[in-house]
Amino acid sequence: MLHPSYTDLMKVVNSEVEEGEAPVVNSRYSIVMATSKRARQLIDGAPTPIENAEDKKPLSVAVEEVNKGIIKIVGDEE
Repeated sequence: MLHPSYTDLMKVVNSEVEEGEAPVVNSRYSIVMATSKRARQLIDGAPTPIENAEDKKPLSVAVEEVNKGIIKIVGDEE
């Protein structure tokens, strides 16, 4: 089971969206695509501020970065 849950990750990503605006992420698919893209960046050597990241799988590090707000998911128009 994924911790945090998809809904928790979606809340974090959409937390800066003002009332009346469209959410940045509105599906689990978007979360999966964003975290997998970040995991590939980490595999290719991108730096991360997560402690002990070398002891974790790249996808776990990517999910943790999203959950802590370290990386942001932006919409297509940005």
